Amino acid sequence: MAQQPIDVNQLTQAKAIVTLTQELLTQAIEKSTSDQALAQEAIKQASTEIASAQTTVSQVQSAIMTQQSES
Repeated sequence: MAQQPIDVNQLTQAKAIVTLTQELLTQAIEKSTSDQALAQEAIKQASTEIASAQTTVSQVQSAIMTQQSES
């Protein structure tokens, strides 16, 4: 049975989420002294995005493991 390729679209999506997370954390750092509420909101949003990226990567990893077990 031929292996299906890794879903690059999902990995690209995860990469974009990580980039967004990095921007949110940078914003939180920059605003940490001047606007605590905005910094906290950026951290909260970054946490949500990290969970989303982790879910996406886990889905790809699961698909790979399923393919390997079928081989």
